[in-house]
Amino acid sequence: MAALAALGPPLVTGREEPPSRAELLRDAAGAAALVSTLTDRVDAAVLDAAGPALRIVANVAVGYDNVDVAAAAERGVVVTNTPGVLDGATADLTMGLVLAAARRIAEGDRFLRTGTPWVWGPRMMTGLDLSAGAVLGVVGYGRIGRAVARRARAFGMTVLATPTRTPLEPDDGPVTFRELPDLLAESDVVTLHCPLTPRTRHLVDDAALARMRPTALLVNTARGAVVDTDALVRALQEGRLAGAALDVFEDEPHVDPRLRALGSVVLTPHLGSAGDRTRSAMCGLAVRNVAEVLAGRPPLTPVTGG
Repeated sequence: MAALAALGPPLVTGREEPPSRAELLRDAAGAAALVSTLTDRVDAAVLDAAGPALRIVANVAVGYDNVDVAAAAERGVVVTNTPGVLDGATADLTMGLVLAAARRIAEGDRFLRTGTPWVWGPRMMTGLDLSAGAVLGVVGYGRIGRAVARRARAFGMTVLATPTRTPLEPDDGPVTFRELPDLLAESDVVTLHCPLTPRTRHLVDDAALARMRPTALLVNTARGAVVDTDALVRALQEGRLAGAALDVFEDEPHVDPRLRALGSVVLTPHLGSAGDRTRSAMCGLAVRNVAEVLAGRPPLTPVTGG
Protein backbone atom coordinates (compact mmCIF):
# COMPACT_ATOMS: atom_id res chain seq x y z
CA MET A 1 0.00 0.00 0.00
CA ALA A 2 2.99 2.29 -0.45
CA ALA A 3 1.25 4.18 -3.23
CA LEU A 4 -1.54 5.10 -0.82
CA ALA A 5 0.78 6.03 2.01
CA ALA A 6 2.73 8.38 -0.24
CA LEU A 7 -0.36 10.55 -0.64
CA GLY A 8 -0.71 11.14 3.07
CA PRO A 9 -3.64 10.21 5.30
CA PRO A 10 -6.93 9.54 3.51
CA LEU A 11 -10.13 11.39 4.33
CA VAL A 12 -12.15 9.12 6.63
CA THR A 13 -15.57 10.28 7.77
CA GLY A 14 -15.97 7.64 10.47
CA ARG A 15 -19.72 7.40 9.98
CA GLU A 16 -22.19 5.04 8.40
CA GLU A 17 -24.49 7.52 6.68
CA PRO A 18 -23.52 8.64 3.17
CA PRO A 19 -22.26 12.18 2.59
CA SER A 20 -24.65 14.82 1.38
CA ARG A 21 -24.26 16.08 -2.16
CA ALA A 22 -22.49 19.20 -0.90
CA GLU A 23 -20.16 17.13 1.27
CA LEU A 24 -19.31 14.80 -1.60
CA LEU A 25 -18.45 17.70 -3.90
CA ARG A 26 -16.37 19.33 -1.16
CA ASP A 27 -14.53 16.18 -0.11
CA ALA A 28 -13.74 15.17 -3.70
CA ALA A 29 -11.70 18.31 -4.33
CA GLY A 30 -8.11 17.48 -5.21
CA ALA A 31 -8.51 13.74 -4.63
CA ALA A 32 -6.32 11.30 -6.53
CA ALA A 33 -8.78 8.49 -5.81
CA LEU A 34 -12.42 8.24 -4.82
CA VAL A 35 -13.67 5.14 -3.02
CA SER A 36 -17.44 5.21 -3.53
CA THR A 37 -20.41 3.15 -2.48
CA LEU A 38 -23.73 2.70 -4.25
CA THR A 39 -25.21 5.69 -2.38
CA ASP A 40 -22.58 8.07 -3.82
CA ARG A 41 -23.62 9.55 -7.17
CA VAL A 42 -20.30 10.07 -8.91
CA ASP A 43 -21.23 12.10 -11.96
CA ALA A 44 -19.49 14.70 -14.09
CA ALA A 45 -19.89 17.35 -11.40
CA VAL A 46 -18.11 15.21 -8.80
CA LEU A 47 -15.38 14.26 -11.27
CA ASP A 48 -14.82 17.92 -12.11
CA ALA A 49 -14.81 18.83 -8.42
CA ALA A 50 -11.98 16.36 -7.93
CA GLY A 51 -10.06 17.92 -10.77
CA PRO A 52 -7.12 16.70 -12.83
CA ALA A 53 -5.50 14.86 -9.91
CA LEU A 54 -8.24 12.21 -9.96
CA ARG A 55 -7.09 8.91 -11.43
CA ILE A 56 -9.55 6.30 -10.16
CA VAL A 57 -13.06 5.83 -8.83
CA ALA A 58 -13.11 2.55 -6.90
CA ASN A 59 -16.74 1.54 -6.38
CA VAL A 60 -17.37 -0.81 -3.45
CA ALA A 61 -20.03 -2.87 -5.25
CA VAL A 62 -20.42 -5.07 -8.29
CA GLY A 63 -22.97 -2.71 -9.83
CA TYR A 64 -21.76 0.72 -10.87
CA ASP A 65 -24.91 2.47 -12.01
CA ASN A 66 -24.10 5.22 -9.47
CA VAL A 67 -20.97 6.14 -11.44
CA ASP A 68 -20.98 7.97 -14.78
CA VAL A 69 -18.50 5.65 -16.45
CA ALA A 70 -18.58 7.54 -19.76
CA ALA A 71 -17.81 10.85 -18.06
CA ALA A 72 -14.95 9.21 -16.17
CA ALA A 73 -13.51 7.79 -19.38
CA GLU A 74 -13.66 11.22 -21.02
CA ARG A 75 -11.50 12.55 -18.17
CA GLY A 76 -9.07 9.65 -18.22
CA VAL A 77 -10.33 8.32 -14.88
CA VAL A 78 -10.37 4.57 -14.29
CA VAL A 79 -13.51 3.04 -12.73
CA THR A 80 -13.35 -0.26 -10.84
CA ASN A 81 -15.85 -2.46 -9.01
CA THR A 82 -15.66 -5.44 -6.65
CA PRO A 83 -16.86 -8.57 -8.46
CA GLY A 84 -16.33 -12.09 -7.20
CA VAL A 85 -15.87 -11.44 -3.50
CA LEU A 86 -19.59 -11.01 -2.78
CA ASP A 87 -21.06 -13.79 -4.89
CA GLY A 88 -21.61 -16.22 -2.03
CA ALA A 89 -23.09 -13.71 0.38
CA THR A 90 -25.51 -12.34 -2.20
CA ALA A 91 -26.51 -15.84 -3.28
CA ASP A 92 -27.11 -16.82 0.35
CA LEU A 93 -29.38 -13.83 0.90
CA THR A 94 -31.19 -14.53 -2.37
CA MET A 95 -31.87 -18.12 -1.38
CA GLY A 96 -33.06 -16.93 2.01
CA LEU A 97 -35.55 -14.63 0.29
CA VAL A 98 -36.70 -17.46 -1.97
CA LEU A 99 -37.37 -19.60 1.10
CA ALA A 100 -39.01 -16.76 3.02
CA ALA A 101 -41.42 -16.04 0.18
CA ALA A 102 -42.07 -19.63 -0.88
CA ARG A 103 -42.72 -20.94 2.63
CA ARG A 104 -44.27 -17.70 3.94
CA ILE A 105 -41.73 -17.46 6.77
CA ALA A 106 -41.87 -13.69 7.21
CA GLU A 107 -45.66 -13.78 7.01
CA GLY A 108 -45.79 -16.42 9.74
CA ASP A 109 -43.42 -14.41 11.92
CA ARG A 110 -45.57 -11.29 11.58
CA PHE A 111 -48.72 -13.29 12.33
CA LEU A 112 -47.38 -14.68 15.61
CA ARG A 113 -46.12 -11.29 16.73
CA THR A 114 -49.67 -9.91 16.56
CA GLY A 115 -50.69 -12.25 19.39
CA THR A 116 -53.63 -13.53 17.38
CA PRO A 117 -54.94 -16.85 18.80
CA TRP A 118 -54.30 -19.73 16.43
CA VAL A 119 -54.69 -23.48 16.08
CA TRP A 120 -52.65 -25.61 13.71
CA GLY A 121 -54.51 -26.77 10.61
CA PRO A 122 -53.49 -28.83 7.56
CA ARG A 123 -53.91 -25.88 5.17
CA MET A 124 -52.48 -23.19 7.42
CA MET A 125 -50.09 -20.94 5.46
CA THR A 126 -49.24 -23.56 2.88
CA GLY A 127 -46.72 -22.41 0.31
CA LEU A 128 -44.54 -23.48 -2.58
CA ASP A 129 -42.64 -26.78 -2.18
CA LEU A 130 -39.19 -26.05 -3.57
CA SER A 131 -38.01 -29.64 -3.20
CA ALA A 132 -40.85 -30.95 -5.35
CA GLY A 133 -39.09 -29.80 -8.52
CA ALA A 134 -40.11 -26.15 -8.45
CA VAL A 135 -38.59 -24.20 -11.33
CA LEU A 136 -36.20 -21.33 -10.64
CA GLY A 137 -35.74 -18.83 -13.46
CA VAL A 138 -32.46 -16.91 -13.23
CA VAL A 139 -32.37 -13.62 -15.13
CA GLY A 140 -28.68 -12.82 -15.47
CA TYR A 141 -26.60 -16.00 -15.35
CA GLY A 142 -23.32 -14.47 -14.23
CA ARG A 143 -21.32 -15.26 -11.11
CA ILE A 144 -24.09 -14.45 -8.63
CA GLY A 145 -26.83 -16.02 -10.73
CA ARG A 146 -24.85 -19.25 -10.98
CA ALA A 147 -24.15 -19.25 -7.24
CA VAL A 148 -27.89 -18.96 -6.61
CA ALA A 149 -28.56 -21.78 -9.07
CA ARG A 150 -26.15 -24.11 -7.24
CA ARG A 151 -27.98 -23.47 -3.98
CA ALA A 152 -31.37 -23.93 -5.63
CA ARG A 153 -30.37 -27.31 -7.07
CA ALA A 154 -29.43 -28.45 -3.58
CA PHE A 155 -33.05 -27.79 -2.61
CA GLY A 156 -34.27 -29.92 -5.51
CA MET A 157 -35.20 -27.07 -7.84
CA THR A 158 -34.91 -27.17 -11.62
CA VAL A 159 -32.97 -24.23 -13.06
CA LEU A 160 -33.76 -22.14 -16.13
CA ALA A 161 -31.63 -19.14 -17.09
CA THR A 162 -31.48 -16.42 -19.69
CA PRO A 163 -28.75 -16.99 -22.30
CA THR A 164 -25.23 -15.94 -21.37
CA ARG A 165 -22.04 -15.34 -23.33
CA THR A 166 -19.92 -16.50 -20.39
CA PRO A 167 -18.76 -20.11 -20.84
CA LEU A 168 -20.15 -22.60 -18.34
CA GLU A 169 -17.83 -24.08 -15.73
CA PRO A 170 -17.77 -27.81 -14.86
CA ASP A 171 -19.34 -27.18 -11.44
CA ASP A 172 -22.14 -24.96 -12.73
CA GLY A 173 -24.58 -27.85 -12.84
CA PRO A 174 -27.48 -28.55 -15.21
CA VAL A 175 -29.31 -25.54 -16.60
CA THR A 176 -31.75 -24.99 -19.45
CA PHE A 177 -31.50 -21.68 -21.25
CA ARG A 178 -34.65 -19.82 -22.20
CA GLU A 179 -35.28 -16.41 -23.69
CA LEU A 180 -36.80 -14.08 -21.12
CA PRO A 181 -40.47 -14.36 -22.20
CA ASP A 182 -40.38 -18.16 -22.02
CA LEU A 183 -38.41 -18.18 -18.76
CA LEU A 184 -41.01 -15.93 -17.13
CA ALA A 185 -43.85 -18.17 -18.28
CA GLU A 186 -42.23 -21.43 -17.14
CA SER A 187 -40.79 -20.45 -13.73
CA ASP A 188 -42.26 -20.84 -10.26
CA VAL A 189 -39.69 -18.37 -8.90
CA VAL A 190 -37.96 -15.68 -10.96
CA THR A 191 -34.79 -14.20 -9.47
CA LEU A 192 -33.05 -11.15 -10.92
CA HIS A 193 -29.27 -10.86 -11.17
CA CYS A 194 -28.68 -8.53 -14.11
CA PRO A 195 -26.94 -5.14 -13.89
CA LEU A 196 -28.95 -1.95 -14.15
CA THR A 197 -28.40 -0.43 -17.58
CA PRO A 198 -30.64 1.60 -19.90
CA ARG A 199 -31.61 -1.72 -21.49
CA THR A 200 -32.57 -3.43 -18.21
CA ARG A 201 -34.33 -0.50 -16.54
CA HIS A 202 -37.92 -1.66 -15.95
CA LEU A 203 -37.09 -4.98 -17.58
CA VAL A 204 -39.82 -6.42 -15.38
CA ASP A 205 -42.79 -4.33 -16.44
CA ASP A 206 -46.50 -4.94 -16.98
CA ALA A 207 -45.86 -7.10 -20.04
CA ALA A 208 -43.22 -9.20 -18.29
CA LEU A 209 -45.37 -9.72 -15.20
CA ALA A 210 -48.31 -10.73 -17.39
CA ARG A 211 -46.25 -13.65 -18.65
CA MET A 212 -45.62 -15.00 -15.15
CA ARG A 213 -47.85 -17.55 -13.48
CA PRO A 214 -50.31 -16.19 -10.89
CA THR A 215 -48.73 -18.64 -8.43
CA ALA A 216 -45.19 -17.41 -9.15
CA LEU A 217 -42.81 -15.39 -6.98
CA LEU A 218 -40.42 -12.59 -7.96
CA VAL A 219 -37.11 -12.10 -6.13
CA ASN A 220 -34.88 -9.07 -6.71
CA THR A 221 -31.40 -8.70 -5.23
CA ALA A 222 -29.99 -6.89 -8.28
CA ARG A 223 -31.05 -3.25 -8.56
CA GLY A 224 -34.45 -1.82 -7.73
CA ALA A 225 -35.05 -0.09 -11.04
CA VAL A 226 -34.84 -3.37 -12.95
CA VAL A 227 -38.45 -3.73 -11.76
CA ASP A 228 -41.24 -1.26 -12.52
CA THR A 229 -42.59 -0.77 -9.01
CA ASP A 230 -46.00 0.43 -10.17
CA ALA A 231 -46.41 -2.62 -12.38
CA LEU A 232 -45.33 -4.95 -9.58
CA VAL A 233 -47.75 -3.41 -7.10
CA ARG A 234 -50.62 -3.76 -9.57
CA ALA A 235 -49.81 -7.41 -10.23
CA LEU A 236 -49.67 -8.20 -6.51
CA GLN A 237 -52.79 -6.23 -5.60
CA GLU A 238 -54.79 -7.83 -8.41
CA GLY A 239 -53.65 -11.37 -7.56
CA ARG A 240 -51.77 -11.84 -10.83
CA LEU A 241 -48.59 -12.65 -8.89
CA ALA A 242 -48.43 -14.65 -5.66
CA GLY A 243 -45.64 -12.74 -3.96
CA ALA A 244 -42.30 -10.99 -4.10
CA ALA A 245 -39.11 -10.74 -2.07
CA LEU A 246 -37.15 -7.54 -2.52
CA ASP A 247 -33.73 -6.52 -1.22
CA VAL A 248 -33.44 -3.49 -3.53
CA PHE A 249 -35.81 -0.67 -4.41
CA GLU A 250 -36.36 1.77 -7.22
CA ASP A 251 -35.88 4.87 -5.07
CA GLU A 252 -33.61 3.72 -2.23
CA PRO A 253 -33.72 4.24 0.66
CA HIS A 254 -37.42 5.02 0.11
CA VAL A 255 -39.62 1.92 0.06
CA ASP A 256 -42.97 2.34 -1.62
CA PRO A 257 -45.65 2.22 1.12
CA ARG A 258 -47.81 0.06 -1.11
CA LEU A 259 -45.14 -2.65 -0.94
CA ARG A 260 -44.93 -2.34 2.83
CA ALA A 261 -48.69 -2.81 3.06
CA LEU A 262 -48.69 -6.11 1.16
CA GLY A 263 -48.38 -9.21 3.32
CA SER A 264 -47.20 -11.22 0.33
CA VAL A 265 -44.01 -9.16 0.02
CA VAL A 266 -40.78 -9.85 1.94
CA LEU A 267 -38.58 -6.76 2.34
CA THR A 268 -34.93 -6.41 3.36
CA PRO A 269 -32.76 -3.23 3.32
CA HIS A 270 -30.20 -4.04 0.60
CA LEU A 271 -28.44 -6.76 2.60
CA GLY A 272 -27.17 -8.80 -0.37
CA SER A 273 -23.47 -8.46 0.43
CA ALA A 274 -23.89 -7.74 4.15
CA GLY A 275 -21.60 -10.41 5.56
CA ASP A 276 -18.78 -9.23 7.81
CA ARG A 277 -16.07 -10.99 5.82
CA THR A 278 -17.67 -10.12 2.51
CA ARG A 279 -17.85 -6.40 3.21
CA SER A 280 -14.22 -6.44 4.39
CA ALA A 281 -13.20 -8.26 1.21
CA MET A 282 -15.07 -5.72 -0.93
CA CYS A 283 -13.32 -2.80 0.77
CA GLY A 284 -9.98 -4.57 0.50
CA LEU A 285 -10.41 -5.12 -3.23
CA ALA A 286 -11.37 -1.47 -3.75
CA VAL A 287 -8.26 -0.31 -1.88
CA ARG A 288 -6.04 -2.70 -3.86
CA ASN A 289 -7.46 -1.27 -7.07
CA VAL A 290 -6.57 2.21 -5.86
CA ALA A 291 -3.06 1.12 -4.93
CA GLU A 292 -2.48 -0.48 -8.33
CA VAL A 293 -3.64 2.53 -10.30
CA LEU A 294 -1.72 5.04 -8.19
CA ALA A 295 1.39 2.90 -8.64
CA GLY A 296 0.98 3.13 -12.41
CA ARG A 297 -0.25 -0.43 -12.87
CA PRO A 298 -3.52 -1.71 -14.38
CA PRO A 299 -6.40 -2.12 -11.92
CA LEU A 300 -7.42 -5.59 -10.81
CA THR A 301 -11.12 -5.29 -11.67
CA PRO A 302 -11.74 -2.48 -14.16
CA VAL A 303 -15.21 -1.56 -15.36
CA THR A 304 -15.25 -1.80 -19.13
CA GLY A 305 -18.64 -0.37 -20.00
CA GLY A 306 -21.29 2.11 -18.94
